[in-house]
Amino acid sequence: MDSDSARWLKLRSGSEIRGPQQQLTDERAEKLGYAFACWLAERRGTTPDAIVLAVGRDPRPSGARIKAALARGITAADSDVLDCGLCSAPALFKAVQPDCGNADGAVMVTASAADPNLNGFRFITADGGLKDGDVNTLLLRARDAEVPERLVVRHDADGIYYDALRSAAARCLEDDALKPLLGMRVIVDARTSVGEGYVHFLDSMGVETEGSLYPVGIEDGIAGGPDDPDAIDAVTRAVRANRADLGVLFNADGSRAAIVDDGGRLISQNRLIALAAAMLLDVKPGATFVTDSVTSSGLSAFIAEWGGIHYRFKRGYRNVIEEAVRLNAEGIDCPLAIETSGHAAFRENGFLDDGLYLATRVICEALNRKREGQNVFRLIDDLREPVESVELRLPALDVEDPATGQEVVEVVLSYTLDDPRWQVAPDSREGVRITFNLDGGVNNAWFQLRMSVHDPVMVLNAESDVPGGVRRILGALYALIQDSQTLDLEKLKAAVGRE
Repeated sequence: MDSDSARWLKLRSGSEIRGPQQQLTDERAEKLGYAFACWLAERRGTTPDAIVLAVGRDPRPSGARIKAALARGITAADSDVLDCGLCSAPALFKAVQPDCGNADGAVMVTASAADPNLNGFRFITADGGLKDGDVNTLLLRARDAEVPERLVVRHDADGIYYDALRSAAARCLEDDALKPLLGMRVIVDARTSVGEGYVHFLDSMGVETEGSLYPVGIEDGIAGGPDDPDAIDAVTRAVRANRADLGVLFNADGSRAAIVDDGGRLISQNRLIALAAAMLLDVKPGATFVTDSVTSSGLSAFIAEWGGIHYRFKRGYRNVIEEAVRLNAEGIDCPLAIETSGHAAFRENGFLDDGLYLATRVICEALNRKREGQNVFRLIDDLREPVESVELRLPALDVEDPATGQEVVEVVLSYTLDDPRWQVAPDSREGVRITFNLDGGVNNAWFQLRMSVHDPVMVLNAESDVPGGVRRILGALYALIQDSQTLDLEKLKAAVGRE
């Protein structure tokens, strides 16, 4: 592969494109816009002048420049651009659905929850986001694109999206009142354009949002999110101080969400999946829920106790969505694809990756139960939490090798043939997941090794229901792979006390 191709392909991050903002030059953004318009036209069996693309961005400082250059590239192909300005990723997903918009595809300029100095592109079609191979094709096609200027048309993607969300909430509540969410008090982390827009939506639905968090300066406009401890703490304190029913946090583009309950407990990761599953199973038992691969054993037991089936798959929101769509096509009732990160796609919402929809669904359910004197968060009181859990990120020693780390996976798999205490999980579908029976228990500890979707690191997750269990199983893993020439094992070495 030539060096120019390698530089372009290095921008791929899973099913998206990401990189330092200085690498996303105007020229590169224009070329990508041109390439996407042409590629999509070919996929649809038409010409680029028949293609309409919606374009939006999150609040990153580099977003306006990159979006403008992207639009120039799209119009160079004679495709029309609907300029959605600052908007959420779910709004752009909705813009390509026949019932809500007239766009053939969309591009969100975002790097999700990544460092503000990064930026990137999420390409969207009526079938959802692109696959990894599609992104490679797009990057390689972009190398030779040329860009004149064309007309860019303003488009209120957020307005159309929130109208659809309002209708969805009314259906969930079975209430066509002007303000159907009267009686709810919700705190929103509104320090991004997505959060601020969501406050306006809740206000229009009758929700009391006093106490929500707003930016204090321009530099605060990208703060917050489901992974930010300071934001979680601030929302938690605001929920308690205002005696709110719940709080919500979104990432920069609104594709991910986390909830804080009325007692200040964070409802994210396994808890959030359990809550969504219980809400759906309470209406219709027997459903299958596709999650990413690092979900807990307690979650599997919880879903089974509610009469559902837990189906672990691969990390990456596109992976879980595509698998859920495939299962439904095979006749398996699968109403939800959801990652521990807070990416969630409901079948009833067209399997759109939509954190705003997830939050709204929880708020509607909370109001329905509040009217009956119940609390929605009591649904997950029986979720068994692990005694211990840890996630370690082990950097690859050769960042240019896409197969790095697979050697370690093979070593682990080979060892299971010699030691029956190391059991390959029946749903080990990504990397390798090994379960253990500690101290007479059954499947009460596990670890999983997998390559990161976005970074040249191998991610190691481990949980135990037995005190000290994580250190024991990771100590055994370190003893097995300590001579690895593909991974930096310093974090694992420290975690098991092998200084």
